[in-house]
Amino acid sequence: MFIISLTYKTSLENVERFIPEHNDFLEKHYRSGNFIASGRKEPRTGGIILADAFSKNEVEEIIKEDPFYIHEIADYDITEFFPTKYNEHFKFFIKKP
Repeated sequence: MFIISLTYKTSLENVERFIPEHNDFLEKHYRSGNFIASGRKEPRTGGIILADAFSKNEVEEIIKEDPFYIHEIADYDITEFFPTKYNEHFKFFIKKP
């Protein structure tokens, strides 16, 4: 599982211009099962995506499709983690090694 942390590197006005395209990108990856949850940071300096992928390389390839990446709107920090404790309702997303 991966946490993708986006940090905006442009004005919020410019970010807003690409929100519809970014939402289409998110929706595509929710349908494919790659994304579990996403949302903006507070204060509004970027966003977080919780992703389910086989490798960091796969996540990097997915990110290249994001209009925020294509138009250099955000920087991305990818953290892989292995959930060991979680709410029972979240169990569906946990893959055992």
